[in-house]
Amino acid sequence: MDEDGNGARSLGGRRVEPTTPGPGVEREFLALERELTVFLRRARANSGEMAREVHPDLESSAYGLLVRLDECGRQRATELAAYIGVGKATMSRQLRALEDLGLVAREPDPADGRAWLVHLTDEGRARFRTVREARRARYVRELAAWDRVEVAELARLLHQLNAGMEK
Repeated sequence: MDEDGNGARSLGGRRVEPTTPGPGVEREFLALERELTVFLRRARANSGEMAREVHPDLESSAYGLLVRLDECGRQRATELAAYIGVGKATMSRQLRALEDLGLVAREPDPADGRAWLVHLTDEGRARFRTVREARRARYVRELAAWDRVEVAELARLLHQLNAGMEK
C-alpha cells in the first residue's frame, strides 16, 4: 500500500481514503475488511451461478462439497462437515440433496462398517469439472494483465489466510 501526501493510500490501483480507526485498529485492517466483504459477496454470487451450471437444482452452499470431493476423493460426512464448518445435520441434508441429484454416492467405509464414505459419481465429476474448467478459463481472461508472479502471490496469501483461519 502506498500513501500520498494527504494520508490517502493506494490499494491495487484504487484510492483508499484514510479513516479514523477504532482503538487498536489500523487502516490496513479496515481496508482488508472492506475488500474481503466485496470479494466474499462476489464469491457467493459466483458460487451460486456455478452450482446452477452443475445442476439447476443444486444449492450454492453445496458447491464447496463438490470441490472438496473432487480434490480429496472419498470422505466421511463428519470430515466434510468439519472442513466446511457446518453441523452433522446440515451436512446430512446437503449430501442427501446431492445424492438425489445423482452427483454423489455413498458406500460403506471398509475401515468402519458403521460409517459411510461419500464420493462423486462419474456424472457428478464430469459436470463439476466442466464448470470448474470454465471458471479457471474466466480467471485466466480476467487476470490476463496480471504478472504470473502476482497471481501466484495472491494464491499464496489467500492460502495463508485460509490456513490461519482453520486454526
